[in-house]
Amino acid sequence: MAENVNQKLFSEFAPNTMQEWVDKVTVDLKGADFNKKLVWRTNEGFNVQPMYRLENMKDLKNLECLPGEFPFVRGNKKDNNDWYVRQDIRVEDIAEANKKALDVLNRGVNSLGFVFTGCREFSKADMEALLKDICLECVEINFVCECKKCSIVDAFMAVVEERGIDPEKIQGGINIDPLTNLTLKGKICCENPFGAPLENTKKMAAYKNFKTIEVGGYVFNNSGASIVQELGFSLAAGVEYLDKLTEAGMSVNEIAPRIRFHFATSSKYFMEIAKLRAARYLWAHIVKAYNPCCDSVCKMNTHAETSEWNKTVYDPNVNMLRTQTETMSAVLGGVDSFTVHPYDDIYECEPSELGERVARNQQLLLKEESHFARIVDVAGGSYYIEELTENIAEAAWKLFLQVQEEGGYIEAFKKGFIQAAVKATAQARDLAIAQRKENFVGTNQFPNFNEKIEKAICSCVLEPEDHAVEGATVETLKPYRGTQAFEALRLKTDMYAAKNGRPVVYMFPMGNLAMRKARAQFACNFFACAGFQVVDNNGFKTVDEGVKACLDNKAAIVVLCSADDEYAGFAPEAFERLKDKAIIVVAGNPESRPELEAKGLTNYIHVKNNVLEELSGYQQKLGI
Repeated sequence: MAENVNQKLFSEFAPNTMQEWVDKVTVDLKGADFNKKLVWRTNEGFNVQPMYRLENMKDLKNLECLPGEFPFVRGNKKDNNDWYVRQDIRVEDIAEANKKALDVLNRGVNSLGFVFTGCREFSKADMEALLKDICLECVEINFVCECKKCSIVDAFMAVVEERGIDPEKIQGGINIDPLTNLTLKGKICCENPFGAPLENTKKMAAYKNFKTIEVGGYVFNNSGASIVQELGFSLAAGVEYLDKLTEAGMSVNEIAPRIRFHFATSSKYFMEIAKLRAARYLWAHIVKAYNPCCDSVCKMNTHAETSEWNKTVYDPNVNMLRTQTETMSAVLGGVDSFTVHPYDDIYECEPSELGERVARNQQLLLKEESHFARIVDVAGGSYYIEELTENIAEAAWKLFLQVQEEGGYIEAFKKGFIQAAVKATAQARDLAIAQRKENFVGTNQFPNFNEKIEKAICSCVLEPEDHAVEGATVETLKPYRGTQAFEALRLKTDMYAAKNGRPVVYMFPMGNLAMRKARAQFACNFFACAGFQVVDNNGFKTVDEGVKACLDNKAAIVVLCSADDEYAGFAPEAFERLKDKAIIVVAGNPESRPELEAKGLTNYIHVKNNVLEELSGYQQKLGI
């Protein structure tokens, strides 16, 4: 009986084709072009549809593979999605670093990243003190340093040997990455840059689970690159290591399992999930071409961290929202380990205890309470994410081949090919931020009106990081944050206000109730991005009433807010009464603009403005 009911039910609902859905949506759009209205083009160079259906899956590759199977698009593991929760610790005082490590291990962390500052030899005694009371078989141990990497490795191996630990039980890695050194510093570090990766990989042959080579894809992310560029250039760097070390006599079976890709994840939630899936797929096929002994050699090991490019100094609590989505996309994408940077480490020399606690708990919440570690490849089968995975893979592969045609990563970098590509993308993104096509809540959109910074911020926080060394032979990539220009703009107002008072931007709403309110809200949001004091009100019945209020509030800027067809009626009179007392601005871009400009109204703000340029201009007019 139930079966007959189900058959009757579904027979009454015939399947609809994609075209029928598009036609229906087009009707709802009232004739607007479907592609222009709803299809968006990514920074990565392909289109994203507003909806996906089963028919979109018919031509996709590798949908039949299971988790843990080549080409590992669905993850390296078969029965879980567990990952290491990593926290990095700066090693300036060894005893203090050890104390902090023991503390965070008791708070849920199971991966430590010891970050060494400066250049110094590291002895066995130093390593013993650093790792005191840490169970090396139970925790992933990682080392991040700029130089003397061999002494770190030697000291670590000596401690492991002294404790009698089976080397195969040691998990972790060291960031030996001469190609990232070239990328950031503009110079090959030594006569044989691949000597350290080669030496350490051989030396640690018994440490099967300790990574001795790193590919720093995070550098591209933090320099404003697209997801495709981060992946394509990282793969090219990975192949450079494979080529150079196999030429030196090592086999792919020895090298590939020792390479760890270090990515950064941005707030593009679904795109980041797809990026990690596409990365494993492409790397597996690349390694397969080197004829490894088995498919397991083709697995990509990935560590990732939250991106720094999209973090902000103003309204920094929003950074916690960004890092949470980034963490979710990373672990759903199948990373092996992950670091969440504290929300306040952008502008603090040392992150606060609260910042570090929140960062840890963001991962622990997903692992222990949301059970993200239990289910492999949650995204598998999603029409949208499967399509994104293939689109990213195809675009990244195309870019990877272009790098190979240039002679490989080093040659492409020496020719400036990689820098030019990243710079072009970064400039396009900077323009999108300036025009508020790419939004940063709290900075270029919906700022906290009451937030003020009353002390100077270190210039390095507001400028790109230039790591280029003396004698650099090529242009370098310069990590920066997308909001730095807006932050510098607002900080300039804050510093001016500390001595001269904060300029007042006063709303002058008149006429149509809905339009004046909407435009007043838009204008408040617009000018608050520069740190001006914005004052809104319910509106005025007469120009006299509005002019008096503007003068009483000592407005430096007055924004006329109304419907387009009403400006011609009251704007000229308001301008004449206030032009010698304040800068007069019209909210909108009315058809009557030529007539209004002829009468002296030359300032207009609207959604097509380059907000950064406009606000800089108003600062100059106010003498800031």
